[in-house]
Amino acid sequence: MGGEILLTIGEIYKENAEIVYGFLLSYTKDVNLSEELTQETFLRAIKSIHKYNGKCKISVWLCQIAKHLLFQEWDKRGKATNVSFDESVIISTISAEALVISNENKKRIYKIIQSLDNPYKEVIYLRLTGDISFREIDDILGKSENWARVTFYRGKSKLIRRLEDEE
Repeated sequence: MGGEILLTIGEIYKENAEIVYGFLLSYTKDVNLSEELTQETFLRAIKSIHKYNGKCKISVWLCQIAKHLLFQEWDKRGKATNVSFDESVIISTISAEALVISNENKKRIYKIIQSLDNPYKEVIYLRLTGDISFREIDDILGKSENWARVTFYRGKSKLIRRLEDEE
């Protein structure tokens, strides 16, 4: 029975580590801190897996843990945990092109995504790497579903402009 639990935890890590890391990196812009907090997120998740109720995707639950850890880290360092976001109303969906891009283009796109300001960067990471719905992004970031759609649309527009500028 213990082996089954470890395998499940291993699968959870394998499927979600990149999502959590990208989410944290979008906030911290610090590779080392993001890696450290990603590991801590999974340690906390293992300790509290009994609290996961299945009402959201496990990736959403993990990002919520990561967000709390990040805020705790900021509190320790004396940094503000108040992240402000630009809100408005436009609806967008993920483009089919984003699903069929080559590895070389992926690297280029991720570099550009990393250069975007928050909240665009974090919403794009959650949407593209985590396949997380706008409703789930709302749960993770504590904003409205509409805000998540607008932010994704604006971030995607900035990404496309930068890609076009490079060509």
